[in-house]
Amino acid sequence: MKLTIIGVGKMGEALARGLLRAGLVAAGDVTLCDVAEAHLRRVANALGAHACPDNAAAVREADLVILAVKPKDVAAVCAEIGPALPADAAVLSIAAGIPLEKITEALGHEPALARAMPNTPALVNAGAFGLSFNARAGDAVRRMVRDLLAPLGVVEEMPEALLDAVTGLSGSGPAYVALFIEALADGGVLAGLPRAQALRLAAQTVYGTAKMILETGDHPAVVKDAVSSPGGTTIAGIAALEAAGFRAAAIAAVSAATARSKELAKG
Repeated sequence: MKLTIIGVGKMGEALARGLLRAGLVAAGDVTLCDVAEAHLRRVANALGAHACPDNAAAVREADLVILAVKPKDVAAVCAEIGPALPADAAVLSIAAGIPLEKITEALGHEPALARAMPNTPALVNAGAFGLSFNARAGDAVRRMVRDLLAPLGVVEEMPEALLDAVTGLSGSGPAYVALFIEALADGGVLAGLPRAQALRLAAQTVYGTAKMILETGDHPAVVKDAVSSPGGTTIAGIAALEAAGFRAAAIAAVSAATARSKELAKG
């Protein structure tokens, strides 16, 4: 499969590295494209992929094009690549808040289209993807995109209308979790732990808890209750979190990011 990724920022590079690490595509079949040519060539050289600063030229032989550009740049990029896109090529967009309808309009025609909301842990094959398709995407395209993304993490297919919520939850979520890990580590430092040890313990605790919930299928409340002894240390910590509005703050963060994704779509 000939794959072109337009946009080699954090997410585009994470996808490229994840796909290559998973062995889903050969480096020689990957073309990377970005306006920052020096950065583009550094990444392409590091991965063994082709570098092409010309968007239209980059897609002429592609089987699948991944749009990993900023939402504000999607229309301009689609206008460039639309006339050059092969008739049987599929397009996968990971631009937050840009609906399939607007991508079709910008391309000037309707190819098989998919829209995914990934997150940066795809770099280590632990991503979370919300995925939607247009009506032109047949079984073969759907299977190709799902197979491409599955080794990079969890893929949840859904109606496009729900992708804004995915953006607010798992798309932006790594920043929330990183902030929580940093705060946990700060608490450890306050209690006397060396910084490096506190960070490792905090990150491993979040990773281990998430892995346990995913693998056992237990509700988070079950995990919480299992370590909350009457009058113990854990329940004292939970009481402090609740007093500070921890859960309300997390819910508000997802809601605010979801609202912003919807604003981007309107824009």
